[in-house]
Amino acid sequence: MNIAYIPSPSRGVLYLGPVPLRAYAFCIIIGVVVAVWLGSKRWVARGGAKHTVGDIAVWAVPFGLVGGRLYHVITDHQLYFGDGRNPWNAFKIWEGGLGIWGAIALGAVGAWIGARRRGVPLPPWADALAPGIALAQACGRWGNWFNQELYGKETTLPWGLEIDKTLPDGEVVQGIYHPTFLYESLWCVGVALLVIWADRRFTLGHGRAFALYVAAYTVGRFWIEALRIDEAHRFFGLRLNDWTAIVVFLGAVAYLVIVGKKRPGREDPDSIDPVSRDERAAAAAAAAAGEGPADGTDEADRAAGTDAADGADVIDETDGAGRAEEDSRAADAAADPHRAEPKKTP
Repeated sequence: MNIAYIPSPSRGVLYLGPVPLRAYAFCIIIGVVVAVWLGSKRWVARGGAKHTVGDIAVWAVPFGLVGGRLYHVITDHQLYFGDGRNPWNAFKIWEGGLGIWGAIALGAVGAWIGARRRGVPLPPWADALAPGIALAQACGRWGNWFNQELYGKETTLPWGLEIDKTLPDGEVVQGIYHPTFLYESLWCVGVALLVIWADRRFTLGHGRAFALYVAAYTVGRFWIEALRIDEAHRFFGLRLNDWTAIVVFLGAVAYLVIVGKKRPGREDPDSIDPVSRDERAAAAAAAAAGEGPADGTDEADRAAGTDAADGADVIDETDGAGRAEEDSRAADAAADPHRAEPKKTP
């Protein structure tokens, strides 16, 4: 009997009057906000404009949600189509069911569209966003906790997850299971930290930081997937997501090696964002046009100061000549007292 475990919430939705507030949706929204915030900071640090990441995310996020849902519905079609199934449930995204593979694939299409509209190359943008995407996944996995879904095998570990729910077919599930949502959430946090460290240490560019994120994530997904007991298609003893993780991992590693040899280093900051480049050029031109003394004195002030100085010099010269003449007379008087005063005419 377990005396310590992680409890599951009694419900995953609150109602604000007739409006349902679903925890699953909030977890996804929080993840998107974190990804855009961190991605923007990294993009600006690379030399990009402040709002570029958000502008492209407006395209990437909706495409990613649609792609994630499509992947889930296609690979788990038996849950929505067939005898006794309701196809309309495929649209109930709030009940869970987003495939990260489809989200990244179709999200990349949306990002490509947004990047082309902004004149931004996609690889450096993906590099800037990579750790943020990992953190977004870490946040999103907590939506599975609220929905009591995607848990693993039964366990007696003290961090086991308590499940107590009734499935749509009436089956009641009660017990302590591996919290695979927590495993993946923590793994994604580790992936984000790894990408940030490697990016600083090796100056990754040209999409290599994003490739590192993909490779590291798939390693974790492979072993976490082996713990899950939810229904899934299997091929040669492995779940479909395991095979997908293997293929994607090999592709990401190949990209890292090939691009690392052909295009080492990072992109020139002036080549990644035309908006930022134009802003820097305008700032440089303004600085060049406004060259002057550090205290901001303009030409009129400088002219007035010169005139005042010239006037003072003239006064000093006049006063000096007068004083010199008086001093000369005083010296003559001391030498010959009779010459001190002029003779008066009687």
